[in-house]
Amino acid sequence: MNLQEEAKELRRLWGGFWSARVLLTANNFGVFDYLKSPKTAGEIAKILKTDNRATEILLDALTGLGLLKKSVTKYKNSSTANRFLVKSMPYYQGDIIRHADNLWENWSGLDGIMKTGKPNRAAHDHEAFIKGMHNIAFMKAKDVIEAINLKGVKKALDLGGGPGTYSMEMAKKGVSVTLFDMPETIRIAKQVIGKSETKGINFIEGDFIADDIGKGYDLIFISQVLHAFTEKDCLNIIKKSKAALNACGMIVIQEFYIDKSRTMPPQSALFSVNMLVNTHGRCYAPEEMKQWLTKAGLKNVKHKIFNDSVMVEGAK
Repeated sequence: MNLQEEAKELRRLWGGFWSARVLLTANNFGVFDYLKSPKTAGEIAKILKTDNRATEILLDALTGLGLLKKSVTKYKNSSTANRFLVKSMPYYQGDIIRHADNLWENWSGLDGIMKTGKPNRAAHDHEAFIKGMHNIAFMKAKDVIEAINLKGVKKALDLGGGPGTYSMEMAKKGVSVTLFDMPETIRIAKQVIGKSETKGINFIEGDFIADDIGKGYDLIFISQVLHAFTEKDCLNIIKKSKAALNACGMIVIQEFYIDKSRTMPPQSALFSVNMLVNTHGRCYAPEEMKQWLTKAGLKNVKHKIFNDSVMVEGAK
């Protein structure tokens, strides 16, 4: 790599926020909902009640990013925008992008966090966060649940199960599922699950650190939960889960994969920064999670890499 290419790569890093901000703002205004058919910048500005010049410049940038197509003076969605950025579509990702807009504000406090080590929760939209989790999980939930050995599993706990995306997939396989989460999350989960008309899911509202999580489970599924907590809390969550299992029950953890150096893949190392900004947790390597399961007294502890995730399991 020559000097100019090296400098260009550095510019790509520090300028990455430009494209992110354009997408966040376009999503905030619902731009893509109105561009399923071609419209001029002026027509869009009138619908959105925005400035004509600002709207045209934004639409041109979205076109340059490949999210819109432009023909003379009219714009319309690309196939990607139609699939993922229009509210009525099944694979809509706008909720997680709304959550990212809140993260923008929180990440802006990273300089101060470096001095205090404490999260900067300047902005939070709980509904966007929980529905955003559904946006992400909806596309992979079937594959994830099929990767778990459900033989003999009649009763399962989806601990911190958020919108219930994985609960629904387990219920479709005949498992009686209990979704445990905070009251405000359960309210949103009931909306998501009700819309899908999935049956066989029960709900417990509470704080799984402090409250009783029930007992008699054949499986406790802990998906994308532990990264929000300290190592001490993670071990306690696993110990509490073990106590709630049947004699032959198992715990299955799903988390973003990060290697034991905690530097690769880069996206997971960056996700650890996201946890630094918003929680007291970080990404944990499979070796760390396996150690917790072993300390808690679980047997046959193992892990497997699954797309961008790692699944760690242990049996009682």
